Amino acid sequence: MRGAVLAGGGATRYGGKPKGLERVGGERILDRLVAALTAATGDTPVLVANAPDAGQWAPGLRVVADPRPDCGSLGGIYSALTAGEGPVLLVAWDMPFVSVELLGALVAGASDFDVFLPESGGRRGVEPFCGVYGQACVAPVVRQLDDEDYRAVGFHAAVRVGHLPLETVSRFGDPAALFFNVNTPDDLAQAEELWRKRASSR
Repeated sequence: MRGAVLAGGGATRYGGKPKGLERVGGERILDRLVAALTAATGDTPVLVANAPDAGQWAPGLRVVADPRPDCGSLGGIYSALTAGEGPVLLVAWDMPFVSVELLGALVAGASDFDVFLPESGGRRGVEPFCGVYGQACVAPVVRQLDDEDYRAVGFHAAVRVGHLPLETVSRFGDPAALFFNVNTPDDLAQAEELWRKRASSR
C-alpha cells in the first residue's frame, strides 16, 4: 500500500491560494496528512500537484503532475493510480481531520475490493477522496476520462467497490468533522474552531 495527497485544482474558491498549506491548530494541513498517510502505509506519500512551486511545499515529497491535466478530480485519482504500482490510499489535501485510525481501517479492509471508501453520511453517501484504489481501476478510469466524464464515482459500476460502514467510521470521530473540507477562508476559520473544540474535549 502506498499513499498519495491530492492537491486538487486551482483553488478558485480559495482565491487561488494553495489551501493545503494553510494551518489548522498551528500545523499545515499538508503536513498533517503526510504524517497520517505515512503512519497508515509505512511509506512517504507522493504529492499530486501541478503548481510550478509544488516541489518547494514539502521538501522530501515526490511531486507528481497530472499526466492528463484539466480532468477534474477524476484526473487526480488517475494520477495517484499511475504514480506507482499496487493499490494507493489517497486523501484530498483540504481535509485537516482525517485520522491515522481511519486510514488504517481503510487499509485493513481494502484487500477484497478495487475501490474501498468510507461511508460519510454526506450527499454522495461515501467519501471518494479518502479511500483505497487498486490497479483494476485504471482502465475504467481511462475510458471515463476519454468520454470527458469527470465524476469521481462514475466508473464504480465497472469495478468491485467496498464500503467502510458509517458505524465503523463514527468510531474514529464525527464523520462531518473527519471529512470536513477547507474550500474557503470561512471554512478555514470553522476548521480552527473545530480543532479548538476537539483539543479542549481531549
